[in-house]
Parts: sequence; structure tokens; C-alpha cells
Amino acid sequence: MTQDVKLNGLVNVLGNLEYPISRDEAAEQCDDVTLVLADGEENLGEIVADSSGETFASMDDLETEVFNLLPRHAVGEPYQSEGEG
Repeated sequence: MTQDVKLNGLVNVLGNLEYPISRDEAAEQCDDVTLVLADGEENLGEIVADSSGETFASMDDLETEVFNLLPRHAVGEPYQSEGEG
């Protein structure tokens, strides 16, 4: 059963994993999770599988890696800042 998760709910998914965890194990456990992004969707398992890291010591390590691998359209319009006005 596929689970749709908004990007701000990523920590809830990653928090359910046991650390340290290998890239392959994390990818397998996240394969049924679809991240709902600002513009589109991405499979979390595929994102994790694309990582160059072999293992993740903590949830923070894996979360950082996922954010680094997300496509530019994941969080909204490129080069836009909500802080300017």
C-alpha cells in the first residue's frame, strides 16, 4: 500500500526506521512512500537508492541526504524566497 507524504512529513517516515541503517535497507523500507512535492511527486525509496552513502548513522543523516537529492522543483519556484517582499 503506497503512502503519500508531504515533504514536511518526511521526518515522521524516517523516524520509524532503525538506525544505523544501510542505504539498501532504507530504500527498501521507503519504497512504498510517495513524497508529495510542491510540483509533482517522487518515490522516496528511489531517492534513497540514488544516494552515494552506504549507511546512515541517524535520521538526521538520512534526512539531509534526501533533501540534497530532491529535484529543484520539490520546494517551489526556483529562486523565489518567501522572506522577500
